[in-house]
This record gives sequence, structure tokens and C-alpha cells, in this order.
Amino acid sequence: MAQPLPNLTRLLAQYAEGDYRALESVLPFLYTELRRLAGGYLRKEKSGHTLQPTALVNEVFVKFLGQKEMTWQNRAHFFGAAAQSMRRILIDHARAKGAAKRGANAVKVELKDGEGGVLNSEVDLIELDLALKKLAEIDPRRCRVVELRYFAGLSLEETAEVIGVSSGTVKRDWTLIKAWLHHELSQKTER
Repeated sequence: MAQPLPNLTRLLAQYAEGDYRALESVLPFLYTELRRLAGGYLRKEKSGHTLQPTALVNEVFVKFLGQKEMTWQNRAHFFGAAAQSMRRILIDHARAKGAAKRGANAVKVELKDGEGGVLNSEVDLIELDLALKKLAEIDPRRCRVVELRYFAGLSLEETAEVIGVSSGTVKRDWTLIKAWLHHELSQKTER
């Protein structure tokens, strides 16, 4: 991530307690950082994607600010929630776009991790979402690793911070997840 704001955790806590000035002081940083993450994610997609980074970030903020009970424990928790929100928005966007021709316009993405390593050359975003739902039933923590690494572009260390495990555990999980996703998504394309 770009330069972390040293008091982001404190400012988010103050906002959760009703101090709206705290949100005003942290909003420019959050917006810039989320836009950077969204831009990185959308660059991985095929050209011609109709959702722009600014629109994706705006939708995340609309969702967050519309929730009265939203509180973030710290910076990592905020970016973890943002990753989940981005995933939902992108999946909804892909479904809406593909609904016109029932799969003929399915959005294909290149499945890369936060360091740019390709997991699978091209993946249908809706198929990825189905695989992640299956993974969430089997192992919710590892599903969360995918959300944070793939959708939010977090590093191994940042992902470990959000989840509350060691970076070694995330690295082992990531290796296993990539193999599992490759197998799962390969089965979908063979059918």
C-alpha cells in the first residue's frame, strides 16, 4: 500500500464514535488509496471494461457511508471491508453486463495476485465468484485471503495483518489456494 496514514486507526475509531471531523481528515487519504487499489485491479481486466476506478471507489464509499453501524477496528479492517465490497460490486457489474446475453458477454479477467503473478490466464469473474463461494464454505479464512490479495491487492504482510495470522501462514494458504482455484476453474472450462 502507499504511505500509510499513521493515525488512521485512531481517526476511524473517532469517526465510529460520531466525530465526523475525523472522517473529513482521513477521507482524502482513504479515497486516494482505494482509487489506487481499484485502478490496479481494473488494469488486470480485459480492455473495454465499463467500470472505472473512480466509479468503483465511489460505490464503495456510498455503501460504507450509508451503513449506520459500520465501524472499523483499524486500518487493516477498513481495507479488508473495502476488498469485500469491491468484490461484490464487480460481481454485480459482471452479472448485469452478462445478463443481456446469458453468458455470452461474461467478463473475463486475468487472475493475478498482489505481486502481479498470474494465477490463471483468463477467468470468468462470475465463475471465480462461484468458486470463492464454494471455498468460503470449505475454508472461510482462505476465501478471505483471495479477497484481500486479489480484489484489494494487499501484500502477504497486509493480508496477514487483516486476518490476524502470520505472513508465513498467508503465504502457505496462497500457494494452496492458487492450486485449488486453478483446479476448480479448470473443471468449469472443461464442461
